[in-house]
Amino acid sequence: MEQFHQTAAGLTVLAPAKINLTLLIAGKRPDGYHELESVMAKIDYCDQIDFQWGTSPNIELVCTGPFWAPDGPDNLVWRAARLLLDKAQKDLSVKITLTKNIPAGTGLGSGSSDAAATLLALNRFANLSISHVDIHAIAASLGSDVNFFLEGPLAFCTGRGEKISPISVAYPFDALLIIPNVNTSTKKVYSNYVHDSKRYSLWADQINEYLDKNRVDFAVKMCANMLQESCFRLHPDLAAIHEQAERLTGRKVCLSGSGSAMYCLLEHQDSSIIQRCCDTLKTKFNCISRIVHNNRW
Repeated sequence: MEQFHQTAAGLTVLAPAKINLTLLIAGKRPDGYHELESVMAKIDYCDQIDFQWGTSPNIELVCTGPFWAPDGPDNLVWRAARLLLDKAQKDLSVKITLTKNIPAGTGLGSGSSDAAATLLALNRFANLSISHVDIHAIAASLGSDVNFFLEGPLAFCTGRGEKISPISVAYPFDALLIIPNVNTSTKKVYSNYVHDSKRYSLWADQINEYLDKNRVDFAVKMCANMLQESCFRLHPDLAAIHEQAERLTGRKVCLSGSGSAMYCLLEHQDSSIIQRCCDTLKTKFNCISRIVHNNRW
């Protein structure tokens, strides 16, 4: 699976989701944002975006697929395209079709990934010749996670999430991804967060030591997400899903980002156990579950 595909109509790009393998909060910044330290990994679960020349003026965005997304300036795809064309000082007629396979409000970064994919693909499709540095600057203005999706597939992200340090060691994994029928508000989860400086220091020291030794696998096994308690206080139903999933799999289940999606790393797991977990979560909580893998790009 490659990210870009030339088609008879134009260009298709895939926009992968991410999971937070670790997520620490160092504290609150003077600008009101929280200072993050997170190991992020792309997974092979993607939205699709198609580009072709339009017949109406400017940018036309059509949204389709199993999940809803806005089709105008409220969509990061539209905003990314507009900013890129403004940077190039071009006023082109472009039709963009977003197939939304990944639900929003799940901590999987799909909107940010859509924006990053749009910046890369439109630059290529329309031969705009915008530099990678300038694309990163546009990405940072769109959202905290957008820059991560310009690189990858594995990185240590700091600041608001926009400062990217690629991790060069390979970390292949298989995971059970659990997507509850709940959309969380990132803003509310952060507002509800109560900082624990002792926990941060303890986890940061341990994770940094592992990363210095290129042992991403050890860091991941900590299942460290400092937003989990805030998310579960706001959404007790997610806490119930988390408890049930851990009981059914016999493994740690980790929250991705600010939620609501969770994942469980698999190691030669009995497929019947996983199937029973998926069936139970679907019946009891109406959760979508699927096996995902690390992305190659």
